[in-house]
Amino acid sequence: VTAHCLPSGLFRGQIYKGIPLNPTQSELHLDEPNWTIFLLGRSDLLVLICLFLNSLTKDMTGKEDVYRGPAIRALCRITDTTMLQAIERYMKQAIVDKVPSVSSSALVSSLHMVKMSYDVVKRWVNEAQEAASSDNIMVQYHALGLLYHLRKNDRLAVTKMLNKFTKSGLKSPFAYCMLIRIASKLLDETEGGHDSPLFDFIESCLRNKNEMVVYEAASAIVHMPNCTARELAPAVSVLQLFCSSPKAALRYAAVRTLNKVAMKHPSAVTACNLDLENLITDSNRSIATLAITTLLKTGSESSVDRLMKQISSFVSEISDEFNVVVVQAISALCQKYPRKHSVMMNFLSNMLRDDGGFEYKRAIVDCIISIIEENPESKETGLAHLCEFIEDCEHTVLATKILHLPSKYICFIFNRVVLESEAVRAAAVSALAKFGAQNDDLSAECMMDSDDEKALNAAYIFNGLSVSIPGLEKSLHQYTLEPYENPFDMKSVPLATAPITEQKTEIAPVATSKLPEKLGPSRQDIYQEQLASIPEFQTLGPLFKSSEAVQLTEAETEYVVRCIKHTFARHMVFQFDCTNTLNDQLLQKVVVQMEPSEAYEVVHYIPAPSLPYSQPGSAYTLAQLPDDDDPTAVSCTFSCTMKYLVRDCDPNTGEPDDDGYDDEYVLEDLEVTVADHIQKVLKPNFGAAWEEVGDEYEKEETFALASVRTLDEAVGNIISFLGMQPCERSDKVPENKNSHVLFLAGVFRGGYDVLVRARLALADGDNGVRSSEETVVDVILASVG
Repeated sequence: VTAHCLPSGLFRGQIYKGIPLNPTQSELHLDEPNWTIFLLGRSDLLVLICLFLNSLTKDMTGKEDVYRGPAIRALCRITDTTMLQAIERYMKQAIVDKVPSVSSSALVSSLHMVKMSYDVVKRWVNEAQEAASSDNIMVQYHALGLLYHLRKNDRLAVTKMLNKFTKSGLKSPFAYCMLIRIASKLLDETEGGHDSPLFDFIESCLRNKNEMVVYEAASAIVHMPNCTARELAPAVSVLQLFCSSPKAALRYAAVRTLNKVAMKHPSAVTACNLDLENLITDSNRSIATLAITTLLKTGSESSVDRLMKQISSFVSEISDEFNVVVVQAISALCQKYPRKHSVMMNFLSNMLRDDGGFEYKRAIVDCIISIIEENPESKETGLAHLCEFIEDCEHTVLATKILHLPSKYICFIFNRVVLESEAVRAAAVSALAKFGAQNDDLSAECMMDSDDEKALNAAYIFNGLSVSIPGLEKSLHQYTLEPYENPFDMKSVPLATAPITEQKTEIAPVATSKLPEKLGPSRQDIYQEQLASIPEFQTLGPLFKSSEAVQLTEAETEYVVRCIKHTFARHMVFQFDCTNTLNDQLLQKVVVQMEPSEAYEVVHYIPAPSLPYSQPGSAYTLAQLPDDDDPTAVSCTFSCTMKYLVRDCDPNTGEPDDDGYDDEYVLEDLEVTVADHIQKVLKPNFGAAWEEVGDEYEKEETFALASVRTLDEAVGNIISFLGMQPCERSDKVPENKNSHVLFLAGVFRGGYDVLVRARLALADGDNGVRSSEETVVDVILASVG
């Protein structure tokens, strides 16, 4: 019992008389006279709690209105299911009490108790409906909230409630806002059209006298999916009026919502441009920033110059966070109007010279680089601005990123080799190596070198290493701890599980993406450490690949089981994450028994010791992979059965019975495909990688893809089936093409590179597979065939 929740009457005057308090060592005196709390023994504390509850009940039904509301809230916070029925009569009376504070306290407390005892609170619906007709705005709002939460799982009941209150009318603006949200959610769930009475109700709220209700209705309309510009017009008109409101909160709400509308329907916001331009000079810089970014999304090409001048007047006055938003909007505008790149590039270069933090500078650099990549005409100007920036750049990450740009600016890059820190020097050397590898003229002076390293261009310059950096660091450290006769083998290093995709994402997320100074452990690194802690798995070697979780049960079943497949060089570990959703059962010694359809051999089972209610646990199955002599044996289907010991238990206390019985539960079949044996690896220069692997183990085959209607569908199916990484944007099929070439790259378990070149056409094409190991080629062809 703490001092701040003591109600009136408790621990006052003679409350201690007749109670054996047995004070132990000390007592705590509160500020108010006659209040004392003694440190009690357990039995005395139970007596005190009973007095506490009796005092709360007395205050709840007393004549002092100032104490009744707090007493109701305190009592309902500490009561449980068994005690709730004892105070049910008092709660019903409190809900319809004429004192608003008492009624609101009872309604809010009832809402909290719905999660604990839904069936009891549901019996108070009549009282809640009576409270919903109260003249007090808060009582009406709380009553509506309770009614909705009691009926939210019954769509028909919610619909009837909406019809009732939308026709009868409400006095509380808070209740109106809740009705709008409920109607909007129901429209979304039922996929109701804009001809629905619910939409008519929301639109009618745009004419409400209360500004809060009007904004809530406008916000609900603009967030509805599949809304046309015509249907958005009434909401946009209301928001336009709010833009000229004397209240800063309304102006901010309006411009923030219009900013969101402009992302999908810029034409609908064009009518508000004049009002938005007036907000650029608003004293509230948050409003001004949102106004300018909205204008950048909706403005015309002719207004770009004027907008840039207006922006320059206040960018120095706002924080870096808002400046990043402005940069994102400029980037999007440059994509929309590429001919205006010079104006925006000059503006961005001026922003680069100003003071600012790392995130702000990185957003500008990313924006300039994206403009260069999208618009070839802007390349020379953009590179000049970036080269000028790195002369005095204090951020290592930005300098290393800029250094990998075209060879015309080698002198700037060479200066970084001489002048900068280790990380920047390394980036500069890497950039110079790429220029030399790609341009024979630049590397002509090195041709007389006796150590010809041109053959390594593909592996180390064009495509680079595809290993996990934390894994490489850990493997090198382990290599130095013990004497090894053999040289360090890169195949022992785990691969990077998330290769950087070649596809360009939207500009806005790029500008705000986090670029950590130090790479943290990947998902696969975490799994590697987790599995290595299990003695039975310590001799399996490095983890090659971990799959995504595969659901083996339906979500609503009594036991929820999912499987993660961990592939090693010669073994596969199946991790079964199990959850028991029955509160009257305790599962023990949980094992998932697997029966393979192919040459796989189950070696060992590791059970989950215990599965209490709603507490997940993991069971493991270790299987040995078949010999590589049979390429068709890579794929396999396992039938899975979960076996366990069941002990019934008390749902309330969780105490299990002494005796148990064996039981089993049949799971869905689990498939192991060729994709589980291949790790995705990006090859930015596929041609160089193809030549480096050589044609010693190259094989060609022609296949007919059944039930495939388009090239897009064929490309997607092949990528998904093989589990390899598309290179050089070959996963994007140009429109109106009858043929396409798909380049795929990966690494087969054991560290063998495998490349696939597939020509998709209506007739036979030039297809082939190359690898550094012949068996891998056979596996790929056998899996497709």
